Amino acid sequence: MRSIVLVVAAFVATAPAAAQGWEEYGDPDNTVAVAFPANPQIEQTTFEIASGRSVPARVYSLQHNNLIFTFTVADLEGTNLEESAVIDHAIRALSQTATVRLNIPARIYQVYGRQLTVEGVDGSRSMVQLFDYNGRLYQIEAKALPGQNFSDPQSDVLRFHQSLSFNDGGTNRSQEEIRAILEVCRNLINPYFGAGLDDPACTGRTAR
Repeated sequence: MRSIVLVVAAFVATAPAAAQGWEEYGDPDNTVAVAFPANPQIEQTTFEIASGRSVPARVYSLQHNNLIFTFTVADLEGTNLEESAVIDHAIRALSQTATVRLNIPARIYQVYGRQLTVEGVDGSRSMVQLFDYNGRLYQIEAKALPGQNFSDPQSDVLRFHQSLSFNDGGTNRSQEEIRAILEVCRNLINPYFGAGLDDPACTGRTAR
C-alpha cells in the first residue's frame, strides 16, 4: 500500500490540474517512475553527494504554469556513504539558498525518506522529497516561482509528488526498523501509514 505525507498548509490554492496531458517517465530498469504534465528536458550531469564529491546524475526538468518540476536520480554505487549522510548533505545544499520550513519523514510504499517545504530567498516555495534507495539518491522537487503559491490537494504540485512510485516491491528499512515505526505509530487507524519515528502524525507533534 502506498503512503505519502503531504504538507500543504504553507501554500495558497491554485487551479486544479487537468487529468489529461500527464505522462509517466521511468528509469531503464523500471524501478522508479514519475509523471510530468509535458515532456521534460532530460540532462546527464553530476550531483554533489558530499563536500567536494560528485556522482553521475540524470535530471528531468520542466517549467509549466509558473511551476518548475525537477526529478534528480544520482548514482550512489560505490560511494559507501550512509543514507543519513547523503540525505543530510542534500538538505544542507538546499539550505544554502533557501530556508527549510519543514523537515519530516516521507514514505512511498516501503521506501522511506524525508519531505521538506523550502522557501527561497527570492520568494519561491518548494516541496521536496529525498529517498536513498537501491544505490541511488532520488530528489523530487516542485517549485512555485515567486508570487505563485499553491495548496489545493489536486494541484499540479501534489500531483507531481504523488506520481512518484517505486515499482520493485523493495524497502530501504530492516524489518526491525519497520516494526519500531509501527510501534510508534500504533495509534494511527493504520499504523503502516507511519513514515518514520519522528512522523508528526505518530508523535502528536503538529507539522507547520
